[in-house]
Amino acid sequence: MKVLKFGGSSMADAAQYRKVKEIVAADPGRQVVVVSAPGKRFPDDHKITDLLYLCNAHIKYGVDCTPVFQIIQDRFLGIRDELGLEVELEAEFAQFKTDLEAKKLSEDEIVSRGEYFSAKLLAAYLGFAFLDATKWVRFKFDGNVNQQATYEALQDKIQLPGIVIPGFYGTMPDGRIKTFSRGGSDITGALAAAAFSADVYENWTDVSGILMADPRIIDDPRTIPFITYAELRQLSFFGAQVLHEHTIFPVREKGIPINIRNTNNPQHPGTMIQDDFDLRENQLFLTGITGKQDFTIVSLEKNGMSNEVGTCRKILSVFEDYNVPVEYITNGIDSVSFAIPSEAIAKNLYAVMNEIRKAVSPDALNVHERIAVIGIVGRNMASRPGTSGQIFAALGKAGINIRMITQGPDEMNIILGIDNRDFKSTISLLYASFVN
Repeated sequence: MKVLKFGGSSMADAAQYRKVKEIVAADPGRQVVVVSAPGKRFPDDHKITDLLYLCNAHIKYGVDCTPVFQIIQDRFLGIRDELGLEVELEAEFAQFKTDLEAKKLSEDEIVSRGEYFSAKLLAAYLGFAFLDATKWVRFKFDGNVNQQATYEALQDKIQLPGIVIPGFYGTMPDGRIKTFSRGGSDITGALAAAAFSADVYENWTDVSGILMADPRIIDDPRTIPFITYAELRQLSFFGAQVLHEHTIFPVREKGIPINIRNTNNPQHPGTMIQDDFDLRENQLFLTGITGKQDFTIVSLEKNGMSNEVGTCRKILSVFEDYNVPVEYITNGIDSVSFAIPSEAIAKNLYAVMNEIRKAVSPDALNVHERIAVIGIVGRNMASRPGTSGQIFAALGKAGINIRMITQGPDEMNIILGIDNRDFKSTISLLYASFVN
């Protein structure tokens, strides 16, 4: 069995629905389909979920939402009519509008209707059963998913030839609809795959898998054919936008691989994600290059610091007191540096520095701003001697100054700190040196 999730771009209009139907029909194992609300059809278009949030805002502030509501309704009716489906939606939309204006609906229930109507139409188009997410996705009162109750509620609901499920929402213990954070349909799909112990979870989007670098920086970057969950976590942490961050946990627990595929290019194999892979011939030692800009590095020096117990703890306690997250730490014998997102420390920078002086009495305390952090990730780097040397040589030849470097003992990633102005050129240089 395969569980499929189709994102907003895959559900944007009738033409995309036709592609989805061809994909599902191409494999009899594709029996469970999870869908998002329709996304943009063109750059200046609106996502249905955004319009539903706008409807809620109109109602909240006493503004007539009829024009926005009409756009939403027309979008779904247009898809239905173009596909020639006999699905009665007008009465449901009329009741939806009445409940909206009477302020009977929570924000979560309002914005969940994009996925609801999307799934209803696709179920009719595929000839599958429609299964509302309220029938099985269970939240706890603390807002986290009750995985056991969710799995048990879904396991007996499979119907042949298949079912279509709206993503993004479920129910609280008291029956209220609750949504995940944006992009949460990925989680619904993962929960369905875990509940059915699927052989694979196919996540269909508008790109042919996970790319080795940002296409806004690198022209036509390669697709990563195979990536481990650990590498995916590294790339996501360094800024790569891949999947909703909570997507991988349900399927990883069950040992189910994720396959990222492209609805607009279904022949492309995309990217396969799982815990481990056999070593493959001609596989690149480097999996991906990504990064984030605008960090502040707080560094200090103190003679004899390596012999003092608790120095780092005292400094970290200062950051904690000001609710400042520390993302990277590098240290020498008598020095230590902390890399922090600039926006997280900007308003308290001088107060934090003053508290650090009081806490540890450093010989020198410095701040370096406008720093970018680049992550070079690859499970095979550990087996290739001289990787760091190659990186330093390439950047040195290009005149790019490295302000910070760290590497864990597992050698899965190398983290570089460079000036913001060198961010794009560094990624381009590394990609050209190690990929091309």
